[in-house]
Amino acid sequence: MVQRIQSLWLLFAGICGFTTLKLPFYIGSKGNTPAEDFTAVSSTYLMILAVAVAVVALIDIFLYKNRGLQLKLGLAGFAGSILYLGLAFSKTKQYDTGGIALTSVFSFAIPVFYLLAIRGIYKDEKLVKSADRLR
Repeated sequence: MVQRIQSLWLLFAGICGFTTLKLPFYIGSKGNTPAEDFTAVSSTYLMILAVAVAVVALIDIFLYKNRGLQLKLGLAGFAGSILYLGLAFSKTKQYDTGGIALTSVFSFAIPVFYLLAIRGIYKDEKLVKSADRLR
């Protein structure tokens, strides 16, 4: 049984991060070549960033005793996921024609899950501080 909802949000962010390695973000073609899938594996920087964002989310789950560090890593993961989206959009400019794939939802879900987890961690920290004040 999961005691903290932010652990689920971080788990979902990690799963979405790893699915971006296989599922396409963009489907497009260059010139006369047939359409190809653009995934995180298509670019070295995107692959490293996607794996880093996913691993940070999974490591962040186990830092529940140190909420300050968990919050900082959550913010870093959120910033990395925004950077990932920006880099992915800049890489799609190399195609002449094409469109965003339906499976790009996983890429857009990562920062949302991070924000939900950060909100939960912040609420926990606030609750603990208010309980310490009452002692």
